[in-house]
Amino acid sequence: MAEDQNRELSDAALALIAERFKVLAEPMRLRILHTLGGGELGVSEIIAAVGGLQANISKQLGVLLQAGLVRRRKQGLRVFYRVADATFFELCQLVCSSLHERLAAQVEEIESAVALRKGA
Repeated sequence: MAEDQNRELSDAALALIAERFKVLAEPMRLRILHTLGGGELGVSEIIAAVGGLQANISKQLGVLLQAGLVRRRKQGLRVFYRVADATFFELCQLVCSSLHERLAAQVEEIESAVALRKGA
């Protein structure tokens, strides 16, 4: 693992990584991916679950499809989407754990400062 972290990345590799993070930088796309974490859903089900407008949800699904994060399946007039790259959930877990630790440390600092003021 440490070897992977020290490996040089080409400009092309860095551009691909940046593009992936750019795709994930939109809260509605994250909401859609989390919704699809439960399994394949039709567009109308996704719209109902995430509470967005049809045009916006379709646009965001297109971005996720283009990025390879979701797959699409047509059945008659209906279109169904599912997560294609489950590493998204691993990444979210890492980010959430890191944020939790950071916020817990901030709360601890605040509680310590309050305790010092009460004691002063």
